[in-house]
Amino acid sequence: MKRAVVLLSGGIDSTTTLAIVIAEGHEAYALSFDYGQRHQIETEAAQRVAKSLGAKEHRVAKIDLRVFGGSALTDDVDVPKQRAEKEIASGIPVTYVPARNTIFLAYALAWAEVIPANDIFLGVNAIDYSGYPDCRPEFIEAFETLANVGTKAGVEGRRFRIHTPLIKLSKADIIRKGAELGIDFSLTLSCYDPTPEGLACGECDSCLLRLKGFREAGIKDPIRYAKK
Repeated sequence: MKRAVVLLSGGIDSTTTLAIVIAEGHEAYALSFDYGQRHQIETEAAQRVAKSLGAKEHRVAKIDLRVFGGSALTDDVDVPKQRAEKEIASGIPVTYVPARNTIFLAYALAWAEVIPANDIFLGVNAIDYSGYPDCRPEFIEAFETLANVGTKAGVEGRRFRIHTPLIKLSKADIIRKGAELGIDFSLTLSCYDPTPEGLACGECDSCLLRLKGFREAGIKDPIRYAKK
């Protein structure tokens, strides 16, 4: 059975990616991050998801990106709320965490080199990606090149591949795919600013994109919201 490292945040996209990896017959090694994010509760969602879907192993790497700040997720900056679709789709929002996917993929690459695994999966998509530059196909291609020239395994002839099975899908398409794979969406969390009780705010960009996706997919979102 082929091994694969899967970046898992506990949201819809990464959960669907993990389900795809397992359905394709890979032995999935899920990797999540406690990086000082204000929505740290997402790591609990990732643990629930990894257990539910049957990941071979799930690790949570503890790093602290608050040392740099520069994001509404890691700094004393308000998370944008109630933005219109046009606003969400334009520009790079303050919820962008500097170099986050570069850092996460570097950790995934290190684990893949050790396991060993040649395949790394992440759930980015270029349609509902909220303007994040590290979710674009160009970034993924560049990182794959880096992985193969900057590692012992790559230099010795192993070929690393970075897979983004959702890259061309809308949020609604991703939700439909996840439903086909039997995902329990009540285990997931997408919110950037959940309440202390763990309720999704219903107003941040991530919640709005999630709610829009469920509406367009014709499926009821099973999680609870503080506002909806």
